[in-house]
Amino acid sequence: MKKLLLLLLALPFLGYTQSKVLEPINVFDLEYASDPQISPDGQTIVYARNFKDIMTDANRSNLWMMNADGSNHRPLTTGMENDRSPRWSPDGKQLIYLSAKEDRTQIYLRWMDNGMEARLTNLTSAPRSINWSPDGKWLAFSMFVPSTAASLTSMPAKPKGAEWNTPPVYVDKLKFKSDGNSSILPDGYQQVFIVSTEGGTPRQITSGHFNYSGVSWRPDGQALVLSSNQKDNWELAPDDTEVYEINIATSQLKKLTDRRGPDNVVGYSPDGKWIAYTGLTDEYLGFQISELYIMGTDGSEGRSLTSKLDRSVGGVQWAGDSKGLYFQYSDKGNSKVAYTNLSGQESKLADDLGGLSLGRPYSGGEFSVSKNGRFAFTHSTPDHPADVAVGSKGNSVKRLTRLNDDLFSFKELGEVEEVWYKSSYDGQDIQGWICKPPGFDASKKYPLLLEIHGGPFADYGDRFSAEVQLYAAAGYVVLYTNPRGSSSYGKDFGNLIHHNYPNQDYDDLISGVDEVIAKGYIDEDQLYVTGGSGGGVLTSWIVGKTDRFRAAVVAKPVINWYSFVLHADNPAFFAKYWFGGYPWEEGQMEKYMKRSPISLVGNVTTPTMLLTGEQDYRTPMSESEQYYTALQLEGVESALVRIQNSGHGIANTPSNLIAKVTYVLAWFEKYK
Repeated sequence: MKKLLLLLLALPFLGYTQSKVLEPINVFDLEYASDPQISPDGQTIVYARNFKDIMTDANRSNLWMMNADGSNHRPLTTGMENDRSPRWSPDGKQLIYLSAKEDRTQIYLRWMDNGMEARLTNLTSAPRSINWSPDGKWLAFSMFVPSTAASLTSMPAKPKGAEWNTPPVYVDKLKFKSDGNSSILPDGYQQVFIVSTEGGTPRQITSGHFNYSGVSWRPDGQALVLSSNQKDNWELAPDDTEVYEINIATSQLKKLTDRRGPDNVVGYSPDGKWIAYTGLTDEYLGFQISELYIMGTDGSEGRSLTSKLDRSVGGVQWAGDSKGLYFQYSDKGNSKVAYTNLSGQESKLADDLGGLSLGRPYSGGEFSVSKNGRFAFTHSTPDHPADVAVGSKGNSVKRLTRLNDDLFSFKELGEVEEVWYKSSYDGQDIQGWICKPPGFDASKKYPLLLEIHGGPFADYGDRFSAEVQLYAAAGYVVLYTNPRGSSSYGKDFGNLIHHNYPNQDYDDLISGVDEVIAKGYIDEDQLYVTGGSGGGVLTSWIVGKTDRFRAAVVAKPVINWYSFVLHADNPAFFAKYWFGGYPWEEGQMEKYMKRSPISLVGNVTTPTMLLTGEQDYRTPMSESEQYYTALQLEGVESALVRIQNSGHGIANTPSNLIAKVTYVLAWFEKYK
């Protein structure tokens, strides 16, 4: 009793209150499920339970286990660790997973009958794409292998005891930085290895100056299929991969596909007759649909199974009987689990797949399928992050976990309402969602906050969002929409912004604001706007075209397309797909500047805050600095918030997510 009393007395000093609405500190209380893996017999589910450590400001995860009906829910691993990526052995008697509990990320093997564990590896880099051999005796995986580039010069020997500066870093490759990496990328490539499930030294079976991904075993265990780009100009065309088969004994490669565009391995059918893969024929469009294909094991008879769907597919897995495949896709802001037979006859099996993007309501989610067709998936709606649910063909879905009921039992969330409206530009149907403050009263007037998604080829949907809920808890009606260019509405809708972004997506967003105002509960003098990445582009575009908003927060934006395509971390992609030419080529300079928000900065009168991660290499800090300086020179009330120890994914660190939300709210409150 004394210990309990001491704990209760300590809670107020940690920042907890008795508020009935969500508060920023509650970010540390949120949990979600990821990577649910159902056993081969369909009876047991293991998943990663994700939580946050308030003392170290870190995201953590342990593995939990339960029966397929939700009973006997219990932990497999515990502690402040990052245990993830569980995978069942083919017979369901063992489980491998990844963990960094002994410093570097390693592969661990667990015997499910007695709970005994063994560390299988002593790897120097984190493994990816781990895959059991059909007989359960081997694992295949990919891993980064460093290479040593020849030095251009050599420094003279320094005197004994002398302290010189760190040597210069010599760069001679196109892609030399990546968001999420704080330093210049090391030289090296993703190679494929195999290791015995009894331990021992991993054997590297690929080589050369190429990257490999998507490893899957042939049913006889003698070969693997994988994806690789081995063209001479692969650095300039990084999304032009092919499917290869590699003989394990000889390391001989056999190319099975040959077209312009990405071909990504799914794997062999259990009966060994087919190979499944996803991909597309590259048309250099901003938005392209990834389809599901199958082909014979020699690369012949290739055909698409989802060409009529007009939605990108992912997460593909073979059915246990080899008669079809399970996959996921998003449609109108909601992600699905679906099935197709080998004739391309599709059927939807479950809605509400998602919940892995805790900050904002982006699409995504994960699922797995047992040999008998029962599947487990991450389930999310606007009132909860990802929980585990199960389903099967012909049966209803059952939600098994409620990981946040301890918090939400005394916290009232904002109610979310779907809305459709017409764009004032051309009458396009636009979908959005309105989140109302807890205790909403339609007879009152509320400030409106327009929150714009990034991408721009992405989508918001009817999923949980901590940021949206925190804005609603602060008293705002929050509108978030999918303007033209958003995914989950098909190829044509996505490409309405091809070489035309930002532009009429402005009209789509403003039409949404007018739609909500027409409902009668918005104070028209209290309009606010924010968005991140592509949403930051559109926020800065909006304040350059209208003064309707009292204040704006432009998060991690692109302000000048010319500087962006030469400074961001994917130089082989942006100019080619989003503009169709380099900025110095004839006629391109005007096109780049015409679509750059910096071109409208002279029109801005709206108080505007910039907010960007200090180590953001996707939309670099220099973009925000340009816009902030221009606003200052124009005499516009402005501020620049530099989020420390953050790349593009600000919400990846709990306190940074909190900082983002609190700065947005403080800026808006300043101008009420």
